[in-house]
Amino acid sequence: MKINKIYGLFIGLMVLMVSSCDPIVDEEYLENTTDIAGVELVATQSTPGGNKITLEMATPGITGYWDYNLGKALTDKFEFIYPIPGKATFTYVGTLGAEFFEKTIDVQIDQLDNALDQDWYDLVGEDTAAGKTWVFNGTGGDERLWWYMSPPDNWAGVWWNAGGTCCPPFDQAGKMKFDLDGAANFTYQSGPDADQVKSSFVLDVGNQMLQINGGNILGAVECGTNASAKYQIISLTEDELILFIPNGTCGSGWTWIFKPE
Repeated sequence: MKINKIYGLFIGLMVLMVSSCDPIVDEEYLENTTDIAGVELVATQSTPGGNKITLEMATPGITGYWDYNLGKALTDKFEFIYPIPGKATFTYVGTLGAEFFEKTIDVQIDQLDNALDQDWYDLVGEDTAAGKTWVFNGTGGDERLWWYMSPPDNWAGVWWNAGGTCCPPFDQAGKMKFDLDGAANFTYQSGPDADQVKSSFVLDVGNQMLQINGGNILGAVECGTNASAKYQIISLTEDELILFIPNGTCGSGWTWIFKPE
Protein backbone atom coordinates (compact mmCIF):
# COMPACT_ATOMS: atom_id res chain seq x y z
CA MET A 1 0.00 0.00 0.00
CA LYS A 2 2.79 2.34 0.88
CA ILE A 3 4.53 1.51 -2.42
CA ASN A 4 1.40 2.46 -4.35
CA LYS A 5 1.16 5.78 -2.50
CA ILE A 6 4.81 6.55 -3.15
CA TYR A 7 4.40 5.60 -6.82
CA GLY A 8 1.31 7.80 -7.16
CA LEU A 9 3.11 10.72 -5.51
CA PHE A 10 6.06 10.29 -7.88
CA ILE A 11 3.80 10.33 -10.95
CA GLY A 12 2.05 13.43 -9.64
CA LEU A 13 5.32 15.24 -9.13
CA MET A 14 6.47 14.32 -12.65
CA VAL A 15 3.26 15.66 -14.20
CA LEU A 16 3.60 18.86 -12.19
CA MET A 17 7.22 19.32 -13.31
CA VAL A 18 6.42 18.74 -16.98
CA SER A 19 3.43 21.07 -16.93
CA SER A 20 5.45 23.78 -15.18
CA CYS A 21 8.02 23.68 -18.02
CA ASP A 22 5.46 24.36 -20.72
CA PRO A 23 5.53 28.10 -21.55
CA ILE A 24 2.30 30.04 -21.50
CA VAL A 25 2.15 31.71 -24.92
CA ASP A 26 -0.48 34.14 -26.02
CA GLU A 27 0.01 33.75 -29.74
CA GLU A 28 -1.12 36.51 -32.08
CA TYR A 29 -1.09 36.17 -35.84
CA LEU A 30 -1.13 38.99 -38.37
CA GLU A 31 -3.90 38.60 -40.88
CA ASN A 32 -4.54 40.27 -44.21
CA THR A 33 -7.51 42.61 -44.25
CA THR A 34 -7.89 42.15 -48.02
CA ASP A 35 -5.93 40.95 -51.04
CA ILE A 36 -4.07 43.02 -53.62
CA ALA A 37 -7.09 43.03 -55.92
CA GLY A 38 -9.11 44.59 -53.11
CA VAL A 39 -6.77 47.58 -52.78
CA GLU A 40 -8.35 50.54 -54.59
CA LEU A 41 -6.02 53.14 -56.09
CA VAL A 42 -7.51 56.35 -57.48
CA ALA A 43 -5.80 59.01 -59.62
CA THR A 44 -7.53 62.32 -60.29
CA GLN A 45 -6.32 65.11 -62.59
CA SER A 46 -7.45 68.68 -61.96
CA THR A 47 -8.09 69.04 -65.70
CA PRO A 48 -8.46 66.34 -68.39
CA GLY A 49 -4.94 65.25 -69.31
CA GLY A 50 -3.43 67.88 -67.01
CA ASN A 51 -0.32 67.54 -64.87
CA LYS A 52 -1.79 68.41 -61.47
CA ILE A 53 -2.52 64.98 -60.02
CA THR A 54 -4.02 63.61 -56.82
CA LEU A 55 -3.15 60.02 -55.91
CA GLU A 56 -5.24 58.22 -53.29
CA MET A 57 -5.25 54.75 -51.75
CA ALA A 58 -8.93 54.43 -50.84
CA THR A 59 -9.09 51.06 -49.04
CA PRO A 60 -9.52 51.20 -45.21
CA GLY A 61 -7.03 49.27 -43.09
CA ILE A 62 -4.13 49.51 -45.53
CA THR A 63 -0.99 51.48 -44.70
CA GLY A 64 1.93 52.44 -46.91
CA TYR A 65 3.31 55.19 -49.13
CA TRP A 66 3.27 56.49 -52.70
CA ASP A 67 6.31 56.28 -54.97
CA TYR A 68 5.51 58.98 -57.53
CA ASN A 69 8.82 58.67 -59.44
CA LEU A 70 10.09 62.05 -58.26
CA GLY A 71 10.15 60.94 -54.62
CA LYS A 72 8.07 59.21 -51.95
CA ALA A 73 4.97 60.55 -50.19
CA LEU A 74 4.38 58.96 -46.78
CA THR A 75 0.63 59.31 -46.96
CA ASP A 76 -2.42 57.64 -48.53
CA LYS A 77 -3.46 60.79 -50.41
CA PHE A 78 -1.03 63.09 -52.18
CA GLU A 79 -1.37 66.01 -54.61
CA PHE A 80 1.50 67.18 -56.81
CA ILE A 81 2.41 68.72 -60.16
CA TYR A 82 4.09 66.22 -62.50
CA PRO A 83 6.64 67.62 -64.95
CA ILE A 84 6.70 64.88 -67.59
CA PRO A 85 4.10 64.47 -70.35
CA GLY A 86 3.06 61.01 -71.51
CA LYS A 87 1.94 57.91 -69.61
CA ALA A 88 3.19 57.84 -66.03
CA THR A 89 3.05 54.82 -63.73
CA PHE A 90 2.81 55.49 -59.99
CA THR A 91 3.29 52.83 -57.30
CA TYR A 92 1.69 52.34 -53.90
CA VAL A 93 3.83 50.27 -51.52
CA GLY A 94 2.08 49.01 -48.40
CA THR A 95 1.04 46.14 -46.18
CA LEU A 96 -2.14 44.07 -46.31
CA GLY A 97 -1.62 43.15 -42.66
CA ALA A 98 0.41 39.97 -42.93
CA GLU A 99 2.36 40.71 -46.12
CA PHE A 100 3.77 43.60 -48.08
CA PHE A 101 2.61 44.46 -51.59
CA GLU A 102 3.07 46.88 -54.47
CA LYS A 103 0.33 48.05 -56.81
CA THR A 104 0.52 50.53 -59.68
CA ILE A 105 -1.79 52.95 -61.43
CA ASP A 106 -1.24 54.65 -64.81
CA VAL A 107 -1.99 58.29 -65.57
CA GLN A 108 -1.87 59.91 -69.02
CA ILE A 109 -0.51 63.47 -68.99
CA ASP A 110 -1.19 65.31 -72.24
CA GLN A 111 -0.44 68.87 -71.20
CA LEU A 112 1.70 70.72 -68.69
CA ASP A 113 -1.09 73.15 -67.83
CA ASN A 114 0.28 73.84 -64.36
CA ALA A 115 3.64 75.57 -64.13
CA LEU A 116 6.53 73.57 -62.71
CA ASP A 117 8.84 74.70 -59.96
CA GLN A 118 11.43 77.08 -61.43
CA ASP A 119 14.21 74.58 -60.74
CA TRP A 120 12.83 72.34 -63.48
CA TYR A 121 13.00 75.13 -66.08
CA ASP A 122 16.48 76.12 -64.91
CA LEU A 123 17.71 72.54 -65.30
CA VAL A 124 16.00 71.43 -68.52
CA GLY A 125 15.11 74.75 -70.18
CA GLU A 126 11.78 76.36 -70.99
CA ASP A 127 11.21 73.82 -73.76
CA THR A 128 11.23 70.84 -71.44
CA ALA A 129 11.00 68.25 -74.22
CA ALA A 130 13.97 69.72 -76.13
CA GLY A 131 16.03 69.88 -72.95
CA LYS A 132 19.15 71.75 -71.97
CA THR A 133 22.85 70.88 -72.24
CA TRP A 134 25.41 71.65 -69.53
CA VAL A 135 29.24 71.72 -69.70
CA PHE A 136 32.04 72.44 -67.24
CA ASN A 137 32.52 76.12 -66.45
CA GLY A 138 36.23 75.99 -67.20
CA THR A 139 39.05 74.14 -68.96
CA GLY A 140 42.10 72.31 -67.71
CA GLY A 141 44.86 74.58 -66.40
CA ASP A 142 42.85 77.81 -66.44
CA GLU A 143 43.38 78.28 -62.67
CA ARG A 144 39.61 78.71 -62.21
CA LEU A 145 37.40 76.72 -59.87
CA TRP A 146 35.08 74.24 -61.60
CA TRP A 147 36.13 70.74 -60.45
CA TYR A 148 37.89 70.59 -57.11
CA MET A 149 38.39 68.87 -53.77
CA SER A 150 36.48 70.44 -50.88
CA PRO A 151 36.19 70.00 -47.13
CA PRO A 152 33.35 67.57 -46.30
CA ASP A 153 31.32 70.38 -44.75
CA ASN A 154 32.15 73.29 -47.08
CA TRP A 155 31.56 73.10 -50.83
CA ALA A 156 33.26 76.48 -51.38
CA GLY A 157 36.45 75.55 -49.54
CA VAL A 158 39.30 74.39 -51.77
CA TRP A 159 41.71 71.69 -50.69
CA TRP A 160 42.91 70.92 -54.23
CA ASN A 161 41.95 72.72 -57.44
CA ALA A 162 42.37 69.65 -59.63
CA GLY A 163 40.47 70.88 -62.70
CA GLY A 164 41.98 74.35 -62.85
CA THR A 165 45.56 73.23 -62.34
CA CYS A 166 47.21 69.94 -63.13
CA CYS A 167 44.61 67.24 -63.30
CA PRO A 168 41.28 67.84 -65.05
CA PRO A 169 38.97 64.84 -65.60
CA PHE A 170 39.22 62.91 -68.87
CA ASP A 171 35.74 64.14 -69.85
CA GLN A 172 36.47 67.85 -69.27
CA ALA A 173 35.29 68.66 -72.81
CA GLY A 174 32.16 66.55 -72.50
CA LYS A 175 28.53 67.53 -72.11
CA MET A 176 25.38 66.35 -70.38
CA LYS A 177 21.79 66.97 -71.33
CA PHE A 178 18.61 66.94 -69.23
CA ASP A 179 15.18 66.75 -70.89
CA LEU A 180 11.60 65.70 -70.16
CA ASP A 181 10.72 64.18 -73.53
CA GLY A 182 8.39 61.41 -72.33
CA ALA A 183 10.57 60.75 -69.28
CA ALA A 184 13.24 62.41 -67.15
CA ASN A 185 16.09 61.71 -69.58
CA PHE A 186 19.81 62.20 -68.93
CA THR A 187 22.34 62.00 -71.78
CA TYR A 188 26.09 61.92 -71.14
CA GLN A 189 28.89 62.43 -73.67
CA SER A 190 32.53 62.24 -72.56
CA GLY A 191 33.56 64.48 -75.47
CA PRO A 192 32.11 66.37 -78.44
CA ASP A 193 32.34 63.34 -80.77
CA ALA A 194 31.80 60.60 -78.19
CA ASP A 195 28.83 58.25 -78.15
CA GLN A 196 25.79 59.34 -76.21
CA VAL A 197 25.05 57.36 -73.05
CA LYS A 198 21.41 57.65 -72.05
CA SER A 199 19.92 57.10 -68.59
CA SER A 200 17.50 58.99 -66.35
CA PHE A 201 17.48 61.45 -63.48
CA VAL A 202 15.42 62.55 -60.47
CA LEU A 203 15.27 66.18 -59.40
CA ASP A 204 14.22 66.42 -55.76
CA VAL A 205 13.30 70.09 -55.49
CA GLY A 206 12.29 69.95 -51.83
CA ASN A 207 15.57 68.43 -50.64
CA GLN A 208 17.72 70.07 -53.34
CA MET A 209 19.15 66.80 -54.56
CA LEU A 210 19.93 65.53 -58.06
CA GLN A 211 20.11 61.79 -58.65
CA ILE A 212 21.30 60.06 -61.83
CA ASN A 213 19.85 56.59 -62.38
CA GLY A 214 21.99 54.20 -64.38
CA GLY A 215 24.62 56.79 -65.28
CA ASN A 216 26.72 59.59 -63.89
CA ILE A 217 27.62 63.22 -64.45
CA LEU A 218 30.75 64.70 -65.99
CA GLY A 219 33.76 64.39 -63.73
CA ALA A 220 32.42 61.51 -61.63
CA VAL A 221 35.88 59.94 -61.65
CA GLU A 222 38.94 59.67 -59.44
CA CYS A 223 38.35 61.64 -56.22
CA GLY A 224 34.98 62.73 -57.56
CA THR A 225 33.71 59.17 -57.93
CA ASN A 226 30.23 58.92 -56.44
CA ALA A 227 28.76 55.42 -56.23
CA SER A 228 25.37 56.68 -55.08
CA ALA A 229 25.07 59.12 -58.04
CA LYS A 230 23.25 61.51 -55.69
CA TYR A 231 24.42 65.12 -55.59
CA GLN A 232 23.58 68.01 -53.32
CA ILE A 233 22.45 71.04 -55.33
CA ILE A 234 24.30 74.11 -54.10
CA SER A 235 23.06 76.41 -56.87
CA LEU A 236 20.62 75.92 -59.73
CA THR A 237 19.81 78.95 -61.85
CA GLU A 238 19.34 79.59 -65.54
CA ASP A 239 23.09 80.17 -65.89
CA GLU A 240 24.72 78.01 -63.21
CA LEU A 241 24.63 74.51 -61.74
CA ILE A 242 26.82 73.73 -58.71
CA LEU A 243 26.83 70.20 -57.31
CA PHE A 244 28.58 68.85 -54.23
CA ILE A 245 29.22 65.59 -52.39
CA PRO A 246 30.66 65.54 -48.85
CA ASN A 247 32.24 62.10 -49.14
CA GLY A 248 34.28 61.56 -52.28
CA THR A 249 36.55 58.54 -52.59
CA CYS A 250 39.62 60.50 -51.43
CA GLY A 251 38.12 61.10 -48.00
CA SER A 252 36.98 64.62 -48.82
CA GLY A 253 34.15 66.55 -50.38
CA TRP A 254 34.05 67.33 -54.11
CA THR A 255 32.52 70.23 -56.03
CA TRP A 256 31.36 70.58 -59.65
CA ILE A 257 30.50 73.88 -61.37
CA PHE A 258 28.67 73.78 -64.73
CA LYS A 259 27.27 76.31 -67.18
CA PRO A 260 24.83 75.97 -70.11
CA GLU A 261 26.51 74.96 -73.37
